[in-house]
Amino acid sequence: MSKTEEKVVASEAETESFVPRQGRRGTMRGAVLYGPGDVRFEERAAPTIQEPTDAVLRISATCVCGSDLWPYRGIQAINGPTPMGHEYCGFVEEVGSAVKQVVPGQFVVGSFFASDNTCAICRAGFQSRCVQAQPLGAEGAQAPFLRVPLADGTLVATPDIPPDDLIPSLLAASDVLGTGWFAADAAAAGPGKTVAVVGDGAVGLLGVLSAKQMGAERIIAMSRHEARQRLAREFGATDIVTERGDEGVARIKDMTDGLGAHSVIEAVGTQESMMQAIRSTRPGGHVGFVGVTHGVQLPGMELFFAEVHLLGGPAPVRGYLPELIDLIWKRKINPGKVFDLTLPLDQVAEGYRAMDQRRAIKTLLLP
Repeated sequence: MSKTEEKVVASEAETESFVPRQGRRGTMRGAVLYGPGDVRFEERAAPTIQEPTDAVLRISATCVCGSDLWPYRGIQAINGPTPMGHEYCGFVEEVGSAVKQVVPGQFVVGSFFASDNTCAICRAGFQSRCVQAQPLGAEGAQAPFLRVPLADGTLVATPDIPPDDLIPSLLAASDVLGTGWFAADAAAAGPGKTVAVVGDGAVGLLGVLSAKQMGAERIIAMSRHEARQRLAREFGATDIVTERGDEGVARIKDMTDGLGAHSVIEAVGTQESMMQAIRSTRPGGHVGFVGVTHGVQLPGMELFFAEVHLLGGPAPVRGYLPELIDLIWKRKINPGKVFDLTLPLDQVAEGYRAMDQRRAIKTLLLP
């Protein structure tokens, strides 16, 4: 047998090891939210290829997002039992006939929004608002398998099969790191800049990490919690401010010669946090807001005279994934440190409780 023939046989054997196991995947168990505080790990239909552009992944790790807590707390309504989860990484198990960029057996990371990555909006860098955008939360990633629509435009393969210790960081790239990176980018963080971060959850903390990577001179983390303050320092924060609201704004102004920060990351999504972010920003500065907003109303006249740039929304993670994966792969950043609680997937309800009660920053779930 020639070397070329040996390679073909080896490739076919590798692919065969990832042939979809339909008998095993007719049903599976995953997280389903029934109502406030009521997350259940129960049987539901396993994903299958529905469109030629789909892929089905075998999940290596998933997690609970801060935004999952809005419906968990009853603040965001749901229509009946709802599969949960939108952060994921794992192995390609199966692909549709039109998928060309990923193949069974590859380890991949994907965004929480599926996108074609070819439309005019995607090419402008806003893949989360793709003309074909589909939220992955509708598929429910807190499960052993996940259908990913628009696989070629959504998934990015790692250079090789990652070692286990990189998986938490690669998982973080699918949302929480990508969102923190977008926030820092939208806030124009960079050399010579003072960056203030409103919110000490996982997104805010990775906003600190992102601002540091972008070369910010001074990074002010606004936090009242010692464990989160320590992680913020580790990620690159130079200062900690414990005050909130108007008192927090006054402290930022005191620290910046009365001007305010050049760049402010808003990573909460409440009226108070949004106004705190805007009021902490100097005229001509930038606010990157990524907290999922609930009940936020901006006073028009104050905004008019604030004269600040506002950019935010659901992060276009797909556009950042190649760079973020490269930084993680080369061990230049370790965003996986935001996961301070790891549980088996069947204990997902405890993962929600821990985050809701602020006993955990972010819960990692392993199928």
